[in-house]
Amino acid sequence: MSSIDVVETQKTAEERAKQLPDPVGYKLLCMVPNIEDTYDGGIIKAEETVRVEEQTTVVLFVVKVGSGAYKDPTRFPDGAWCVPGDFVLVRAYAGTRIKIHGTEFRVINDDTVEAIVQDPRGISRA
Repeated sequence: MSSIDVVETQKTAEERAKQLPDPVGYKLLCMVPNIEDTYDGGIIKAEETVRVEEQTTVVLFVVKVGSGAYKDPTRFPDGAWCVPGDFVLVRAYAGTRIKIHGTEFRVINDDTVEAIVQDPRGISRA
């Protein structure tokens, strides 16, 4: 184990949270919810299947909102479409994908949000 690995394992959750990028302008930072690693019957999914489901997910969790997001009154006359803490529906493969400590995040445009989702469980790409 390298010295960098030792330092990484000693970081607290708060220190790791500070590593999240701050979206700029009209961008949103969203987290990909955990993908189930088993099917309903208990059959374990292949790693490749889980990876593909991560990449193609249509539900994201809004973590941070850029300072310019939803500020244009012409495009967003009703105000913000979502706020941090919301689950949102987007198109598959939307945004810029990054991984931080094994968790996938996406940086998306504010107008990429298509709907707010109250309960993301059971929603998958058709």
